[in-house]
Amino acid sequence: MPTYRDAAVILADQLKKIYIAGELDILETPQWYARLARKDYTIGLNVTGVSVDDPDGNLVENYSCKSERNYTQYCNADVDRLLSAQSRELDREQRKKIVWEIERLLVDDAARPIIISGVAANCWQPYVRNYTPHDNSQYNTLRFEEVWLDK
Repeated sequence: MPTYRDAAVILADQLKKIYIAGELDILETPQWYARLARKDYTIGLNVTGVSVDDPDGNLVENYSCKSERNYTQYCNADVDRLLSAQSRELDREQRKKIVWEIERLLVDDAARPIIISGVAANCWQPYVRNYTPHDNSQYNTLRFEEVWLDK
């Protein structure tokens, strides 16, 4: 898994390929958020995310007009309307369509593009019984009252 520094170096190398040269300034979190609040940057790599891989926790947090963590103050009424719609939608496939529509608007608007994303997975031994992984995160199945080892 790449580190934040690795991601920043990769970004700097990619920018050089399209003739954007700059200085890499890696900051500690408190320094970065202070500069972010002042908008004292040209291009910033901000690492955000939540444990639950769900549009409400990621898209709403970063792109809603009303979100305190929407650091770039991106605001699109159509995106906000769709964010609310996907949040209310119970049908998984329909929700997925709405989220893809949101993603398309974000790409078209070049709204705080995601340049790197981590991937995580669950694994366990065959003798672990009755373990059911959660369908949207590896982090929210931490209760094992019904799990046993069959060795």
